[in-house]
Amino acid sequence: MKVLVIGKGGREHALVWKLAQSPRVEQVFCAPGNAGTALDGVNVPIDVNDFDYLIRFAKKENIGLTVVGPEDPLANGIVDAFQAQGLRIFGPTKAAAQIEASKVYSKKLMRHADVPTAEFRVFDHPEPARKYIESREYPVVVKADGLAAGKGVIVCSTTEEAIAAVNTIMVREEFGRAAGRQIVVEKRLEGQELSVLALVAGRTIITLAPAQDHKRAFDGDTGPNTGGMGAYSPAPLGSPELLAEIEKDALVPTVHAMKRARTPFRGILYAGVIATNQGSRILEYNCRLGDPETQPVLMRLKSDLCELLEAAVDDRLGEITEEGLQWDPRPAVCVVMASGGYPGAYARGKMIQGLAEAAQIPDVKVFHAGTRLEPGGMVVTDGGRVLGVTALGGTLAEARERAYEAVEKIGFPGAFWRKDIGEKGLMKRPEGHS
Repeated sequence: MKVLVIGKGGREHALVWKLAQSPRVEQVFCAPGNAGTALDGVNVPIDVNDFDYLIRFAKKENIGLTVVGPEDPLANGIVDAFQAQGLRIFGPTKAAAQIEASKVYSKKLMRHADVPTAEFRVFDHPEPARKYIESREYPVVVKADGLAAGKGVIVCSTTEEAIAAVNTIMVREEFGRAAGRQIVVEKRLEGQELSVLALVAGRTIITLAPAQDHKRAFDGDTGPNTGGMGAYSPAPLGSPELLAEIEKDALVPTVHAMKRARTPFRGILYAGVIATNQGSRILEYNCRLGDPETQPVLMRLKSDLCELLEAAVDDRLGEITEEGLQWDPRPAVCVVMASGGYPGAYARGKMIQGLAEAAQIPDVKVFHAGTRLEPGGMVVTDGGRVLGVTALGGTLAEARERAYEAVEKIGFPGAFWRKDIGEKGLMKRPEGHS
């Protein structure tokens, strides 16, 4: 079978690499792909939102399964477009993808389904939002309603910061007019975060190995929010008890509420969880695999990914048990190497050196994100997050050591990365966190 992966980031490179290992898969295409997907698959220069062209390509190449990486095409209805042409595609419909595409929809759904989350208010005008913020005696988080490439959530410590966030989103429209038409203002919660990814189809929910992402740009969780500077799996915070609690209190009621509303969810439901002193709360939902969580999670997955995704598409997910999922017991750590200036403005076209040397280290895979292959085989930077250097190790400390050993072999002008990815997993869990 031929498979098509949609997207061009680190998550998509991990998908291409993993799907290519399946005995069921003859060839993996990636649209538009990057320098890494060109090595593990075949790149196709088609934009992720050019549905007509993608459908024509899928028909011409007789693609048996299409797998969508990023949220944009899902929110724009790529699954509906493919299904209307009788093509098999993994991901939620446009209506179900609202769970990520609209923070307002998502929070109202959580309230309706009794899912534990932070208390919140929705505003469609800046003035009432400012008044509400001024009346709060606790710090808040201000969220743009629409998609903002992972940057539409502003975590505030003071009233002034929160009011500035309202102006950024609603007045200056820095994330676009549509994204900032409405905002969610919610109570800021304190605790460690966890990414819980679940395969969902029909009434079946299968949670994957938990991961912990590092959202802030710099060490010690400082600096601006990014799309993610690194991740590791499994995260000790994600104990079997906590995962069972999240499935029971959040995933099951959410999936059932969506089914009742005639917008059934099929695909990957990603819960961003925070473990507080009062128990776990859902910060947000995403409708696709996380990036960079996918990289360490797929490094550890031993089961055939293609079979899992096909089972979801064909409504056979109930035949697969969580026990049937095979995981490498070793932890995996992914360190993101980013372009200087990210998540703000950054340069492109910088030559990357040392990739072959890093690839020589055992149990290391360098996943490409913002990269491009130049004529003659030279790899250059082409994005903010450039590489996801991922390693397995007998212990979390060993996996970290190996990932950073590989990072040290790679270089490009302006490169920076966090030095503390996975450190939280080495520390004792905070007391009082369930």
